[in-house]
Amino acid sequence: MTKIPVSIVIVSRDRPQLLLRAISAVSQLDYDPFELIIVACPAGIAALDTHPLSDKIKTIPFDIPNISIARNLGIQQAAGDIVAFLDDDAVPEPRWLRELIAPFDNPKVAACGGYVIGRNGFSYQWRGRSLSEDGFTQNLNLKGSDPVVFAPDPTRAIKTEGTNMAVRLSVLIQLGGFDPAFSFYMDETDLNMRLAKAGLSSAIAPRARVHHGFAPSRRRSKDRTPLDLTQIGKSTTAFLNRHTPKEYRNTAFKRHREEQRIRCLRLMQRGPLAPDDIAQLMRQFDDGFHSKVSAKDNDFSPLVTSANRFRPFPGRQNAQKIVISGRIWETRRIFKKAQAAARDGAIVVVYILDPTTRFHKRRFEADIWVQTGGIYGKSYRQDAAIKLTSFEKRVAYECKKCDITVMSDSSNILN
Repeated sequence: MTKIPVSIVIVSRDRPQLLLRAISAVSQLDYDPFELIIVACPAGIAALDTHPLSDKIKTIPFDIPNISIARNLGIQQAAGDIVAFLDDDAVPEPRWLRELIAPFDNPKVAACGGYVIGRNGFSYQWRGRSLSEDGFTQNLNLKGSDPVVFAPDPTRAIKTEGTNMAVRLSVLIQLGGFDPAFSFYMDETDLNMRLAKAGLSSAIAPRARVHHGFAPSRRRSKDRTPLDLTQIGKSTTAFLNRHTPKEYRNTAFKRHREEQRIRCLRLMQRGPLAPDDIAQLMRQFDDGFHSKVSAKDNDFSPLVTSANRFRPFPGRQNAQKIVISGRIWETRRIFKKAQAAARDGAIVVVYILDPTTRFHKRRFEADIWVQTGGIYGKSYRQDAAIKLTSFEKRVAYECKKCDITVMSDSSNILN
């Protein structure tokens, strides 16, 4: 069966090095055919010019802090049947696109979302969730790892994450893409609700996984402390005005505001915020909420597109998978061997373990997936605190549990 052509859109602003890392991960995707569209600020465009595959990337200069407008520019240049979205501070696992696109074999599926893993490489930021008309989410009780398709419900949508989602290009064009009233917050949430109200089905693909680190930006610091809540307030009022029945909007606003206040109080307990900081942030939220926000009417105009030419980006479909493992004192030798294998086109996963109970971390670094920790320590946080085992058994256990390192006939373990 011919695979569906896909356009991947990444919006980047003020994070050129993270953008280059994301592109490196995209170049290891086990999927074909796909193209890569980057919408970026001047610093991002300058970084792309240094990339060896720059001539195979569709680039769109854009320097306004509005992710909805930026994504629409990417959509308008897309030539794939499906448009997938990533953030610049995220990296997809090699099988991500293959898993994310699989549900679209069902012609009723208009959109699909995957799971998002946090900074330690194991804990989930988000899994499957649904969304109500007042903008609040609820976890879905999904069992197993197979994709699930949900029938449309005009009062409750399937929540996808902007850093890990895909939508049919024809649907995005017809729905008018993303609404610029949502400059960064609730942008995909609004689209999710419009998909549901249009009677279109969405899916969740648990094995379509992206690692997302919450990099610092002009809106938040490195530890995720908010620096300004004005745009969050604006997006909240835009969503409520469009999707929430009028008689429930005031109650919904109070609940959204309380969520932000509790978030700030927790940060104050941890240390980054003082009481005066919280007062200022809540004033910003209120000012944003009560400002004049012009969300589009429900009757969206289709996006204007042209006959775009598909520009294939090279991935690593059916690439050799290599696992290299060793003790912490062998780190230099391991990385040297791993980097050589990656240059030869393999997808490389490295395990560097020490004889402790230290928790494991997983990251994508220099074109290599690296997992570090103690032989007896936790990797998946639901595991037992101490795991009595040998080095060899621990590596085999991690290989079995981690989809990145699923062993196949072409895989090798190098010690």
